[in-house]
Amino acid sequence: MIMTRRFLFVLGSARPDGNTELLARRAAEQLPPEVEQRWIDLTDHPLPDYEDLRHDSDHVRPTEGPVARLLDATLDATDVVIVSPLYWYSVSAQTKRYLDHWAGWLRTPGLDFKATMAERTLWGVTVLAHEEEVVADPLIGTLNNSAAYMGMRFGGVLLGNGSKPGDVRRDAGALARAKTFFAREAPLARFAYEAA
Repeated sequence: MIMTRRFLFVLGSARPDGNTELLARRAAEQLPPEVEQRWIDLTDHPLPDYEDLRHDSDHVRPTEGPVARLLDATLDATDVVIVSPLYWYSVSAQTKRYLDHWAGWLRTPGLDFKATMAERTLWGVTVLAHEEEVVADPLIGTLNNSAAYMGMRFGGVLLGNGSKPGDVRRDAGALARAKTFFAREAPLARFAYEAA
């Protein structure tokens, strides 16, 4: 039985309708109609700072509020798309906070978060103001390594260029790549030392 794909788009920008979201929506337009899409803006669902309880026994599954909504949406998704502008060469603070909560979910009894996420796919979309795309390597590394740790597939990061709202519409290369971004095969993520 083939599982229906369910995409979760996690919006991590500090401003609404920014270039990164615009590029992600262009890519999402290409998904087949039977593919479910859920969009969650972290600004509208603010997560509390992550509290590291790794060595305590206080791990309880959240049942309400933004953490519970994000957890349920993440567990339900076959594909998680991190939609974060490049902020100081990595993901935004909102996005990092979301990923930090994964550490707590890994240790929540009965959740089997890592086993559940294994074989699912992590993707990224980012827009940067810098002309040289190599400056996005820390963001790409964060997502690739997160996927590798979780045993997920990694579809890569769709990169665009822009600073002022709407700038990415002038990035013909990014808009062209968006048309086929989610159609590509996503390999099992590997840490760089495993690939060497």
